[in-house]
Amino acid sequence: MTAARQADEWMHMMRRGDWEAAWRISDRIARERHGLEPRDPLTGQWLPRHLQWVWNRTPLHGRRVRVHCYHGMGDTIQFIRFVPALRRCASHITVLGQPQLLPLLETVDGIDALLDLDDGPNRSQHEVDIEVMELPYALRATLLTLPTAIPYIHVTARTSQANGKPHRPRVGLVWQSGSWDVSRSVAPELMRELLRMPAIDFRILQRGPALASWPGGGEIPAIRGILEEAAELRALDLLVSVDTLSAHLAGALGVPTWTLLPAWADWRWMEGREDTPWYPTMRLFRQARPGDWEPLIARVRRELRWRFGS
Repeated sequence: MTAARQADEWMHMMRRGDWEAAWRISDRIARERHGLEPRDPLTGQWLPRHLQWVWNRTPLHGRRVRVHCYHGMGDTIQFIRFVPALRRCASHITVLGQPQLLPLLETVDGIDALLDLDDGPNRSQHEVDIEVMELPYALRATLLTLPTAIPYIHVTARTSQANGKPHRPRVGLVWQSGSWDVSRSVAPELMRELLRMPAIDFRILQRGPALASWPGGGEIPAIRGILEEAAELRALDLLVSVDTLSAHLAGALGVPTWTLLPAWADWRWMEGREDTPWYPTMRLFRQARPGDWEPLIARVRRELRWRFGS
């Protein structure tokens, strides 16, 4: 079976929730790639760091394990949940994390040493290397054993002054994901349609260059780092977000979250589900047709009206 065929089969099994079958495919792939350099089989080019395999299947039990966070920050937030389970078998765990996330990762149980991903490798002693998204494979996680206790990141909610005004539900909005996959993002003008509900206090939590495209409305809180973003999320009654870091962080904090997904969503959201075993407080809203966000946003408006009134 070709590498592409095996990858497709693995994806199919993960999407349907048959992780045990997916790990057997991973075992087969690992045996075939043993001793090979991490290069693209078609071009011969070295694979980017986040696509390279790191774990060489060395047993983890009783060893000093170094966990690398080579994928996106949302991936780190999602998969760092496996560290406490890893700590129950490993003798010591060092996590090399993205510098922006280190203040959050300090609150995760099971980490013995936390270092900057960019300069930590030369300062850690270890026996086994593994990438954070390889942990469920190494631990043979299933839908029944997936760690779901939340929160597993711990931040105090940001308080706000009521100024004599009656309390209104606080709903955060995030409309743009990373630029590498534009299919995940919603046009800001379309997301702004949700603001037509005066009973809700909307908080604009989009960050980065995309914030400049916001047509106006809602409150834009001052956020100067990841801890302040987490504190703002903790104070929400609900986050409405596309598939990006904010959705994963809210889920890890136990914040009610509605995640807006493209028709062809990432494997981790599986298929045909409005819930997700990854985050007990999260609900999934999926496009019916690729690129067609308008009906989905209209549905979100109806659901907001039903939940909070208008």
